[in-house]
Amino acid sequence: MLTGRHVIEPGDLSVSEIDEICSLAEQMIVDPVSFQDVCRGKILATLFFEPSTRTRLSFEAAMLHLGGTVEGFADASYTSSTKGETLADTIRVVSSYVDVIAMRSPKEGAALLASQFSACPVINAGDGGHYHPTQTLTDLVTIRALQGGFEGHTIGFCGDLKFGRTVHSLAKAMCRYPHNKFVFISPTELQLPEYYVKTVLQPAGVEYICAERLEEVIGDLDILYMTRVQKERFFNEQDYIRLKDSYILDAKKMTLARKDMIVLHPLPRVNEIAPEVDNDPRAAYFKQVKYGMFARMALMSKLTGCL
Repeated sequence: MLTGRHVIEPGDLSVSEIDEICSLAEQMIVDPVSFQDVCRGKILATLFFEPSTRTRLSFEAAMLHLGGTVEGFADASYTSSTKGETLADTIRVVSSYVDVIAMRSPKEGAALLASQFSACPVINAGDGGHYHPTQTLTDLVTIRALQGGFEGHTIGFCGDLKFGRTVHSLAKAMCRYPHNKFVFISPTELQLPEYYVKTVLQPAGVEYICAERLEEVIGDLDILYMTRVQKERFFNEQDYIRLKDSYILDAKKMTLARKDMIVLHPLPRVNEIAPEVDNDPRAAYFKQVKYGMFARMALMSKLTGCL
């Protein structure tokens, strides 16, 4: 039973529960009208202590499509936190008004703390560099819809792997399925953290390699997960200039890829995927956005006990 549960990281959901949520999301994609009233009377609170466009609007649209309502804030400067109110007290108050909370914070561990004081389910909508479980559900729904399942894939993660919470979440989730291989593509400055390798990849026994140039490995991939490489992460500008074009996916690089590879991106995009790639049938990142709303619809309908 998922009713009343908190979802702070992907590991909070079992493999069978993920399959259950993905199956429900697929039903909603095919026949959304049948689900338009299942959460009537339920209220979602969106507590976004950090700026967001897609995630916040996706949560709000999801609850509205289910027939529920939404309240909350997108700017913490208008809340009592500016007066010194603790997160614990904010959550105690808000959870007495609503049926489910979606919360984003720049502070790692904030969602876990919130769950300890909440009277209703808390969904982590991103906490610093830690986890973003509903983005992971979005990615999983997309992968299952477009690649047929979660097993036997070679997945390339490209860009900022050190601070990328979406990368950390998806890789951890895909470790739970057999025969997946990972290719981590990044500059040395933004490589996957050693603690993540030791606590996630090695215990799972997953096969992985690290690479510095996308062109050298793109032909081996079933899924390419792009993220931003940020100039400010480099110690000197010369290293950034030397490497930056290696992490821009363009039409030329796409000619090296398999015909059935898909390209995912959590968005927002800056310049790491050239606009010319948008028309490639393998570009799935805008489909991914739409699937994300259905993934959140499925999750919230389960947590609130509506389905």
